[in-house]
Amino acid sequence: MKRRNRKRKNDPGAPKWMVTFSDMITLILVFFILLFSMSQIDQAKFEAVSESFRNRMILDFFPSAVPNEHPSESTNNQQSGTDNNEFLHPSKKPGENEEDEEDGDHQDALSALLKDVESYLVENELSSIVTANRTERGVVLVLQERILFESGEATIVEDGIPFLNEIGTLLKNMPNHVKVEGHTDSRPISNYRYPSNWELSGARAGSVVRYLIDQQNLDEERFSIAGYGDIQPVAPNDSIANWSKNRRVEIVILEEDYEEDE
Repeated sequence: MKRRNRKRKNDPGAPKWMVTFSDMITLILVFFILLFSMSQIDQAKFEAVSESFRNRMILDFFPSAVPNEHPSESTNNQQSGTDNNEFLHPSKKPGENEEDEEDGDHQDALSALLKDVESYLVENELSSIVTANRTERGVVLVLQERILFESGEATIVEDGIPFLNEIGTLLKNMPNHVKVEGHTDSRPISNYRYPSNWELSGARAGSVVRYLIDQQNLDEERFSIAGYGDIQPVAPNDSIANWSKNRRVEIVILEEDYEEDE
């Protein structure tokens, strides 16, 4: 008897539409890979997310460690009297906010001092011989020679005392350190008291500090002096007017962070 050959049914395999679908998924995957490769990751948020996976406490109490960019949509997530910031910023040290507030207070104090000095200069018509400005060092007061000293001398004259008294009163209300710097023009000086401009500039700075300490009862540890002679001119030493600009004393009320750098 002949065996009947049974025709094997051909396996049709996956539907034809799956080929198109898989191609589309592959293209979408490539598209997102390209987007990711060209994107910029917010380092702070990335570290916050990473920290959330390492810190089980955040996962237990809060759904996300990334700060909400839309505060109006956020809800009150405090639980058991715990502040969210304690978890959102685990690296923040206790008292850090207080330090920021103190820095802000010092900034405000210097700004207030600068405003008071400028008002005093305008009221007393001293703006032509005393200038006040704010730099990275702090508040810098530049006093021309003629308001404080006679030519070639380091003894404070009567006309300069009211201004120094005003500065001393303002300094009593703030703890900042103060550096007083003496400057001269380039013309040489040589006498029994001041053999050179170095001695004269240093003596003038010392006279200002001594007055503030003795007459205004300020702490001497807050002060430092420097005599620069003629090596830091503010104008070329080529005329009478420029010589007058270079003969000066600068009182610098230092920024708190600048004191640390010093």
